[in-house]
Amino acid sequence: MSSIRILKNFLIIARHKSVASAAREIGLTAAAAGQQLQQLENEIGIELFDRTKRSLTLNHHGRSVIEPIQEIIAQYEALGSNLKSDLTGTIVMGALVSTLMGAFGKTLNELKQIYPELEIKLIAGLSSNFLDQIIEGSLDAAIVTESPYALPQNVQWTELYKEAMILISPNVTTKRNKGPKHSELPFIRFERNTWTGHLVDQTIRANKLAIQESMELNSVEAIIELVRQGLGYSIVPKLANIAWANDRQLTIEELPGKTIFRKVGLLERRKHSRQNITQAIKQQFLSSLSKKA
Repeated sequence: MSSIRILKNFLIIARHKSVASAAREIGLTAAAAGQQLQQLENEIGIELFDRTKRSLTLNHHGRSVIEPIQEIIAQYEALGSNLKSDLTGTIVMGALVSTLMGAFGKTLNELKQIYPELEIKLIAGLSSNFLDQIIEGSLDAAIVTESPYALPQNVQWTELYKEAMILISPNVTTKRNKGPKHSELPFIRFERNTWTGHLVDQTIRANKLAIQESMELNSVEAIIELVRQGLGYSIVPKLANIAWANDRQLTIEELPGKTIFRKVGLLERRKHSRQNITQAIKQQFLSSLSKKA
């Protein structure tokens, strides 16, 4: 029977959708990782992936075994946990890079200090991609913005905090040169097909802004840096862990119209094997907020 390690490696392969990519994370050669996957499929008696030359995609059988395998791993990692008060084991979470720069990053650090035996594996990406990975079970949970669309019934999202959408422009004002108004600069847009991109469009409409389109990126951090360099202006969420008031290269403006907020929360399946950990994450986060209040 396959070992716990092989079962864990199967979940990593399912997440990467590539044996070669997964092997780099696992620390094996692609051939060895492929042999482990073949061993698992032989023992179960079914193929778990639809294979092409470049990628693997979980088929119906593969998706159906994700949760049972996660449960087996969780039960194994929980052995002896009744004798401990701390959370242990591993949770694989997706996270927007900007949320790690926001309020979630600090909470994550606090949680790790309280539960040193808890391993949290973070995968960077986009909210819409995380939704698919959570549904198929290759991610346990993700920190994402609120979806502009209705979520599937087997998935739930819990709001943790919110950030106002603000207008940022380069601070080029000097005694001799006041510099161009932001409306005279090109607009650097967050990728419009993303969930945060929908909020940018909503902010533009709510404030009746006339913009001159320029670049389109899917990184809040990259957009902020381009604005610092004077390449344009943008609308971004006001990330919690950035010292906006001390940034001499940026001008921050609260928009005069309706304030649009980016709501950030934890996305997970309604039933999964890591709910004790996701519940602890939510409780720790809300506890941190109450201390600030």
